[in-house]
Amino acid sequence: MTRVIIDIHILQTVPPSNLNRDDTGSPKTAVYGGVRRARVSSQAWKRATRKAFEDLLDPSELGVRTKRVAEQIANRMTALEPSLSSTEAVAVAVEVIKAATGAKSEVPKRKSAAGKTDQDAAAALPETGYLMFLSASQLDNLARLGVEGSKDITAFLKDKDFKNRVRQAADTRHSVDIALFGRMVADSADINVAAAAQVAHAISVHTVENESDYFTAVDDRSTDAEPGAGMIGIVDFNAATFYRYAALDVNRLAENLGTGLLEEASQTEPVRRAVEAFIKGFVLSMPTGKVNTFGNHTVPDLVLVKLRTTRPISFAAAFEEAIGAGDGQGGYLKGACERLAGYIPKLEKAYDLQEDTESWVVCASSATEALEEAGEQVSISQLLEAVGSAVTARLASGA
Repeated sequence: MTRVIIDIHILQTVPPSNLNRDDTGSPKTAVYGGVRRARVSSQAWKRATRKAFEDLLDPSELGVRTKRVAEQIANRMTALEPSLSSTEAVAVAVEVIKAATGAKSEVPKRKSAAGKTDQDAAAALPETGYLMFLSASQLDNLARLGVEGSKDITAFLKDKDFKNRVRQAADTRHSVDIALFGRMVADSADINVAAAAQVAHAISVHTVENESDYFTAVDDRSTDAEPGAGMIGIVDFNAATFYRYAALDVNRLAENLGTGLLEEASQTEPVRRAVEAFIKGFVLSMPTGKVNTFGNHTVPDLVLVKLRTTRPISFAAAFEEAIGAGDGQGGYLKGACERLAGYIPKLEKAYDLQEDTESWVVCASSATEALEEAGEQVSISQLLEAVGSAVTARLASGA
């Protein structure tokens, strides 16, 4: 089967902000092309994209990433079987999790009964040693199996068929976010999920130096006898025009989502919904670092999406030489668009990438005019519909 690859290229200007902090509280940076650039980590933007899914997809299509898996399963068990006590349900859930993933669950030392009241001790629930990523459907199925074996879970798990059902429940019906971003289970590598999406660190197309904002806060109840600030501090920030990039392996996505689907269910509809949710979530999301301080609520100035049959291709190399401020008046967006407009055709011609490649472009300002012919001009809603339809057609035809 020919590969179906989606490349998403974004230029986005962000005013003074601190989207993604390092260990000192300063905005993250990176050296690229020999100069310092503003940077937002891929992890930060993937997190923002996952949060955006909450408004784009039904909760049943999403997963939960938590150490408190026993609590999640136990709550579902008591809802299914009210005669089970919370304590019984948690004890069964711990065994089910271990059988399904190999992960042990224990009450953390910081939450142990030592020095705690009886109420505190009762509220201390076992947790896995690392974050577990399970879909809502997987949690539901594990809870049903827990109820089924609740009379003697140890004996039930000695039955090979029952244990296989438990293992299968954790490795089928993957949620959209698990299918996209993958899952690693340290104790059971065989149920790992390879990510279908790859997100690059966003970097500024120009040189950036972080700045500092010195601020003070006044005590509302201070008197003339106590003049001055009640608090002083410094917050670092920068402003940048970012090049953002993500790639989506649609074949991998289809494989991840297809596991556990009913035979009569459409094999392309879940993929289309996931593709559209990922594009919209990635394009419109924003990491929330210091957002109340800076209110940096911008949307991309340019979105270029390419559907390929070869391999993912980033255009970051177009900005290896940093963009300079244009026309002596400042501004980097126009220069970045002109740089891409010259870079993309040469690259695609050199590597014979024009064939079987479809392109769409969303242009949001006059500064993006150089890229208006880089693809079919569309709005964001038209982009989602066009890409979704193209993906469906290619998967259906096997091309």
